[in-house]
Amino acid sequence: QCYNIADTLVVGRFIGTNALAAVGSAFTLMTFLTSILLGLAMGSGTVFSIKFGQKDDTGLREGVLAAFVLLAIVTAVLTGAVYLGFEGIIWFLRLPAEIAPLMRTYLKIVFAGLAAIFLYNYFASLLRALGNSMVPLLFLALSAGLNIALDLWFVCGLERGVGGAAEATIIAQYVSGVGISVYTWVRFPLVRQAAHSKFKANRMKEIAGFSALTCIQQSIMNLGILAVQGLVNSFGTVVMAAFAAAVKIDSFAYMPVQDFGNAFSTYVAQNYGAGQTDRIRKGVRSAGLCSAAFCIVISVLVCAFAAPLMGIFIDPAETAILAAGVHYLHIEGACYLGIGILFLLYGYYRAVNQPQMSVVLTVISLGTRVLLSYVLSAIPVLGTTGIWMSIPIGWFLADGIGIGIYFYHRSTRH
Repeated sequence: QCYNIADTLVVGRFIGTNALAAVGSAFTLMTFLTSILLGLAMGSGTVFSIKFGQKDDTGLREGVLAAFVLLAIVTAVLTGAVYLGFEGIIWFLRLPAEIAPLMRTYLKIVFAGLAAIFLYNYFASLLRALGNSMVPLLFLALSAGLNIALDLWFVCGLERGVGGAAEATIIAQYVSGVGISVYTWVRFPLVRQAAHSKFKANRMKEIAGFSALTCIQQSIMNLGILAVQGLVNSFGTVVMAAFAAAVKIDSFAYMPVQDFGNAFSTYVAQNYGAGQTDRIRKGVRSAGLCSAAFCIVISVLVCAFAAPLMGIFIDPAETAILAAGVHYLHIEGACYLGIGILFLLYGYYRAVNQPQMSVVLTVISLGTRVLLSYVLSAIPVLGTTGIWMSIPIGWFLADGIGIGIYFYHRSTRH
């Protein structure tokens, strides 16, 4: 989040509204592409956690190699696809004429960072599965700080515009990606052993089978967001700029509960592999309470400080943009409990080898969001308010179904 928030902050303050709208729209697209790699990495991490819980060292080594090869292939295909289909992507986003050239400049550079995103997420998932969550955090914090420094230098000092913001981002991404790769190789003999082990196609098939639904779930989730971004873009530059800034605040606010859901998934997967069902049930209760408490506090803070938060990204003179962003945050920010519960449900079903449920819940949540966005925004009295309202409605609908299925399965096991 800090990568793009830094870009948004520097671009919004030092280049202008059009550049802010371009970088904000690019963020939605990059999140979609990253979600494919993240989904594969998360699915692989779940397999690593299960093998680790089962103390299956051979299976773990073979899985580590197979997952790396799989993600490397997908990264190469994605990188080639986005450059070949570049103009089609620009058309799909329905960009105003004044925004499109800035978007082209930014995207052509940041697309080159997909390989760094693959390296970081793969090795971070492996380290977390082995119980080391601190090192991934430190590498990410280092690169996020570097990105901020480079953003200020390239944009303000060298005056390289949105291209400079993109260059700062990919340099920082490669620092974290290559850095965590070298660290893991040096400090964990398991990785060196995996690299010298015999590649087995059936292990890749196992990893792909387990990761595919998680990848699909992540992709569907962000493809729906991308579709909504196209609708937002049709309302013009003011709404685009407001949405770009508000979504950064929004994403940063509930990002901790997304990673809390990922950590919860690792916890459940390890205990699932070890057959510790009682610990899983205790974890469900604890995770639910912690996530709910955090979401309620964050909702109160975001709603109370919506205007000052928007003021971080937007010049106070841009009153129309500020008002549109505050309106978004007052609707969305009041409902973070919905997304917090949904992330826990995603993590739980992924960990107990039911990733298809995560896909179902994602389709329900995103399908509702996209459908209602287009229907409600067409009502003149609602307009963009209809788009903002559709998002939490989708969250809570998926929550209700996911919780209901959890308790149904739990009751049938007694």
